[in-house]
Amino acid sequence: MTSTISEASPSDDGLGARGKVVRVAMVDDHEVVSIAIGALVASLADFEFVGAFKDVDELFAAQVGADLIVLDLNLGNGTSPTLNVARLHEQGAMVIAFTSAEHPFLLRMAARAGVLGVIRKSAPADDFTEGLRRAARGEVVVSADWAAAIDSDPELAEAVLSPQEGRVLQRYASGMAAKSVAYDLGISEHTVEDYLKRIRSQYAAVGRWSPTKVDLYKRALEDGYLPFPHAP
Repeated sequence: MTSTISEASPSDDGLGARGKVVRVAMVDDHEVVSIAIGALVASLADFEFVGAFKDVDELFAAQVGADLIVLDLNLGNGTSPTLNVARLHEQGAMVIAFTSAEHPFLLRMAARAGVLGVIRKSAPADDFTEGLRRAARGEVVVSADWAAAIDSDPELAEAVLSPQEGRVLQRYASGMAAKSVAYDLGISEHTVEDYLKRIRSQYAAVGRWSPTKVDLYKRALEDGYLPFPHAP
């Protein structure tokens, strides 16, 4: 099974939100894999590969200032994805999981920790590149593995939304602006904003924080308000 990247956004140039070349680092203790991914990333004009490291400590010691981290979930030092992702987020880095997917519990841990998505190590180079570009823009990289991890997660507490809250979430998380959601549902933009506040509050109450639109997109996927995209 290979990674299934979600539909491309209108801007597909690979640059980050600030329109700059994205600095990518890899945390993986398999040297051959790191060499291959480093060469692939270095071949892309819109990215700069700043190094491969055996663990997060080595990455921090190098002080390379990476924007996006490609993280192996099963490192030989035994550190958990939860801890590694949290540490990388504290440094302001975005994280995408890179895994052979033989341990589903690691995928569930990564999903809960807030990675932007999962790419299999067996994925074609084009899938990896597209996933990297989506992650660089702060977008969710949806894959069948990521969907399965979420679907099988017994710790994913449910936020009970009203039918109208569900409709607002579905439209807003799909990419519509609040004004467009209001027009589509026949309510005011102010009412839409109130609904969004309540939706975020209900997710926060069950420990599923959703401060950004990307977070709400994840919640909508997790709870079935939006379908997981499939490969053509």
